[in-house]
Amino acid sequence: MMENKLKLESKLAQIGSIKEPVTGAINFPIYQSTAFRHPELGKSTGFDYIRTTNPTRKVLEEAAAELESGDAGFACSSGMAAIMTIFAKFGQGDHLIISLDLYGGTYRLVERILAKNGITASYVDTNDLEALEKVRQENTKAIFIETPTNPLMMITDIKEVCTWARKHEILTIVDNTLLTPFFQRPLELGADIVMHSATKYLGGHNDVLAGLIVTKGKEISEEIAFLHNSIGAVLSPSDSYQLMRGMKTLALRMERHEYNATKVAEFLLSHELITDVYYPALPGHPSYEIQNRQSSGNTGILSFKVKDARYVEPILRHIKLIAFAESLGGVESLMTYPVVQTHADIPAEIRNAVGLDDRLLRFSVGIEHIDDIIEDLNAAFHEAALELEGSVVRG
Repeated sequence: MMENKLKLESKLAQIGSIKEPVTGAINFPIYQSTAFRHPELGKSTGFDYIRTTNPTRKVLEEAAAELESGDAGFACSSGMAAIMTIFAKFGQGDHLIISLDLYGGTYRLVERILAKNGITASYVDTNDLEALEKVRQENTKAIFIETPTNPLMMITDIKEVCTWARKHEILTIVDNTLLTPFFQRPLELGADIVMHSATKYLGGHNDVLAGLIVTKGKEISEEIAFLHNSIGAVLSPSDSYQLMRGMKTLALRMERHEYNATKVAEFLLSHELITDVYYPALPGHPSYEIQNRQSSGNTGILSFKVKDARYVEPILRHIKLIAFAESLGGVESLMTYPVVQTHADIPAEIRNAVGLDDRLLRFSVGIEHIDDIIEDLNAAFHEAALELEGSVVRG
């Protein structure tokens, strides 16, 4: 079977295999060298200096491009390094349109760093074409989309927005961290650039810091290659190897994450302490049909609101299997309180406008047995209710 005919599961499992021609190593080696010998003056093996390219990183980047149906891949030292590398394309007087519900680190980068360089941004619901048209300016250069968003799981119709953006010669950038190419491939829907905080689902084990960029089109690929090399926020050979190792099991992990998250969402819907559940797989989600149309599955992230903010502290104190920690996408279940952790840098008025308030908890559902996850949640809710109400709640 030709390699390009393989199913995605097979491509993932085979990352780095049959790539080392000398020894036939199944796992591609870690080339730790920072410099490479030239055969003679004017000739190169294709590898000169580690910042520009490295054999281990190159295999990872080629795999990322193939998985996302792109033309070129770029491995960065973190997800934020990937975003900064992309945003370095823009300069004085440029305007960006960005998802309203947004990871706090991205907001911080735009407002506290890019703003110093004369770059402005408007934050809107990117699924609202009228809102997009209203904020569009003559100097609008790109639209940056999270879909699903973090943490409120808002969905953008990627194909529709890409069509709108192309009409106005606006670049479309999609953060595909939460769904990964296993469930969603924005470049196939018309996007120009896809990025990942590969620390999350792609790495999958809470043990590697990395970012990925994948581009579509010769011109933009060459420009990002220049920026990637010039800025130098590249991924090390050892981290490239670690990321490839994690990606080999992505298909299995995403299927389990989705299954567990769906079961948790259904449990939360029926619990009397919970008022709202944000998860695209639920039929009641406002963008349920869009999500099913453009994606083949759902993430393992969901958010929910307790009926009173006073429940947050005892719930976080009483969870045992689930860890109270930042980040997401690893095999272990993690719970985060966005208003004081991941989204603390976003002004309260913006958070409140989208419903990100002090009653909201974000849950990265791991791959533990679903019964154990739900039992841990139920026990924490029970203990929190006893402390605050002196009563037993139903779960």
